[in-house]
Amino acid sequence: MSEGKLPKLPKLSEIPAFMEYMGQGWDVPDRTPPVVPGAAEAAAAHRARLAAALPGQEIVVAAGRAPVRSNDTSYDFRPDSDFYWLTGCTAEDAVVTVRDGEATLYLPVPAHPGEPGFFADAAYGELWVGAAPSLADWSSALGISVRPLAELPDPPALTEEAGRVLAELRMIKDAWEVDQLRQAVDRTVEGFAAVVAEIPAAVSGAGERWLQGTFDRYARAHGNGPGYATIVGSGKHAPTLHWVRCDGPVLPDELLLLDMGVEVRSHYTADVTRTFPASGSFSPAQRQVHDLVEKAHRAALAQVGPGRRFTDFHHAAMEVIAHGLDDWGLLPVSVDEALSDRGQHHRRYLICGIGHHLGLDVHDCARSSHEAYQGAVMAPGMVLTVEPGLYFHAHDRTVPPELRGVGVRIEDDLLVTPDGAEVLSSALPLDATGLEHWMKTA
Repeated sequence: MSEGKLPKLPKLSEIPAFMEYMGQGWDVPDRTPPVVPGAAEAAAAHRARLAAALPGQEIVVAAGRAPVRSNDTSYDFRPDSDFYWLTGCTAEDAVVTVRDGEATLYLPVPAHPGEPGFFADAAYGELWVGAAPSLADWSSALGISVRPLAELPDPPALTEEAGRVLAELRMIKDAWEVDQLRQAVDRTVEGFAAVVAEIPAAVSGAGERWLQGTFDRYARAHGNGPGYATIVGSGKHAPTLHWVRCDGPVLPDELLLLDMGVEVRSHYTADVTRTFPASGSFSPAQRQVHDLVEKAHRAALAQVGPGRRFTDFHHAAMEVIAHGLDDWGLLPVSVDEALSDRGQHHRRYLICGIGHHLGLDVHDCARSSHEAYQGAVMAPGMVLTVEPGLYFHAHDRTVPPELRGVGVRIEDDLLVTPDGAEVLSSALPLDATGLEHWMKTA
């Protein structure tokens, strides 16, 4: 052997003696598929609704695969929402075909003891990924036909029309879905309490990421994980709508905006926001802003119910915000002009919409048509958020110094009922005094 030249390692799967030895002496592990109770039955009902909406059409939906984080490492896998809604299955690289309510699920075949892939395949080998349900195990758990992925014919891609129909069907949650969302909200409220308890540690130097990590750990322990990137914004970061960097300090005299949601193991997520004084008490200027957002929030909540247009709560909140800003001398035009389509000056401080559907996705049903989403009439079974806010950036010279760097958002999750609406997140107080008291008792 020449100097510096390393010997080539043998390929274990090509050594007969090793192959024989590796195929022996294994007990059968528990290969029960990770199916949430009730998910298979709910998926069957969902497929029936799809069949009624698109009779005779074959719909093909893929579960997807985990995106690459870097090089040969990936993020955690989370199945496509439409795929899960139709199957209750969480397997990576799976594909389902549905026609007239009948489904066939195509799965990668796992590698069990006695097969080379058992130890050689890092994607599907049981020695690498843990106990891997067989196709028969999945079929029994889900109540549908399951075939090897290699047998999948060349299927048509999910059409834009089918995607739209699925999104619009998902707007109305059934009883099982509502129960999953209740659980997500309850776990989220508990997560808020865990975060609030850690505010002193964050103020002492651990910062925003300590609080973000606290919630994410709770979400992982009591659910599938956070339903979206957790937002923790202190001081000048609070007005930034999607402050997910969370790389700043938690300042003791500033507001702390927390926008957080637990995704439970069925993949349904909550989406709740509260804004706390890190010190435990609102300053007069902070309370002034919070009180106006709370007033807008309550006006919006009153507009959620069956028969009302989906945009009604948006307009109700915006009217309160515009009048409040005018009272503070922050509108350069009249309230009527600001609220008109030619004005919208108040939106400088509230550029985003103030509500959306909620379910398997935090911004659920996004592929719906404009008419079915923004132009829709609310109906029982819809679950949505209401989230007005005011965002005064630290570098915005149109607001007085005492308001610069103040950001407030209040967000609740609501279920539309036959006679009104239920605030699923009502365990968290809305008003400033209630929040101060909750911080002391949570």
